[in-house]
Amino acid sequence: MKLGIIGLPGAGKTTIFNALTKGDAPTGQSMGGRFDVLTAVVDVLDERVDVLTGMFNPKKTTYARITYTDVAGLKKGAGENGGMDGALLNHLSGLDGFVHVVRAFESDLVPHPDGRVDAARDMETLDTEFLLSDLVVVEKRLEKLRHGLDRGAFKNNKAEAQAELKLFEQLNETLSEERPLRDLDLDDEQRKSLRGFGLLTLKPILVIVNIGDDQDEIDLKNSHKQTLITNLRGKLEMELAQLSAEGDDESLTMFMDEYNVTELSLDKVIRLSYDLMGLQSFFTVGEDEVRAWTVARGATAVQAASVIHTDLAKGFIRAETAAYADLVALGGLPQARTAGKLRQEGKTYIVQDGDVISVKFNL
Repeated sequence: MKLGIIGLPGAGKTTIFNALTKGDAPTGQSMGGRFDVLTAVVDVLDERVDVLTGMFNPKKTTYARITYTDVAGLKKGAGENGGMDGALLNHLSGLDGFVHVVRAFESDLVPHPDGRVDAARDMETLDTEFLLSDLVVVEKRLEKLRHGLDRGAFKNNKAEAQAELKLFEQLNETLSEERPLRDLDLDDEQRKSLRGFGLLTLKPILVIVNIGDDQDEIDLKNSHKQTLITNLRGKLEMELAQLSAEGDDESLTMFMDEYNVTELSLDKVIRLSYDLMGLQSFFTVGEDEVRAWTVARGATAVQAASVIHTDLAKGFIRAETAAYADLVALGGLPQARTAGKLRQEGKTYIVQDGDVISVKFNL
């Protein structure tokens, strides 16, 4: 999973980036609208992986991973006048979703570019930039489809072109109503057909309201699908993350208790990101490696096999599957097999969060 941390200048994107990645990138340095990216890959720490490692004592343990990118270059007006800068748009288009940092903290040292802090306004501003960017893309495609159909350019695939025209007319109507495309109930085939267009408002968004250390949480309203909103004390969370990175557990515990922080922002944001993206984890185990894998909720056994390796999906025979809780309670795979908890599942089996899977295949 690859998520982009976005926001208007002065929102605290890099502060949140450091909090999520335990990094120390310089903060408070606005890029003035210039496209730039910081990237970090973090492990999805999962206590189930640790328990399974203790059970199987493998040579290697591999956690699932998330890539975070801190994206500079977004500002008011970026989506107007023909759309965003090409390099910026290409990067945003390649992400799976966004972490939108919205400023709610006051600071005399870092005055708000608009002169006044207004989280709801800023959230709407960046939403509008993405809407305008998508509208440029959709209108260009509509023009090409209509012109091609009028000239008979799609005579070999006219039905497909007409279906695409109908879809893009729906997209255009939605954007013109100032609604993001993620509000639409598109099927898998429609979403697949749109992948190459880089439509930003199709992507899920986790909004982080960046509040001050002693500030009350702000209740921002949301009526859109695939959108979650949470509050974080960005500066404090960055400091806690750096204490964690240094291994200063005593100071970390003390400050978490003092500020009533029950979990670090990285753990919270990962959990919310999995919920937002509709993802879950399954595991493979053995003496060589215990590994966590990420798959969509509702995925079949053969789809899970393809996440491990495409050859496993091509030659799929069956999946030996045990629920994590059963495997741990019984003490191992042989015990699970004896108790009838190690099941033989076919291609259409729906993978459950925490399943331990071994794929049998033949090529």
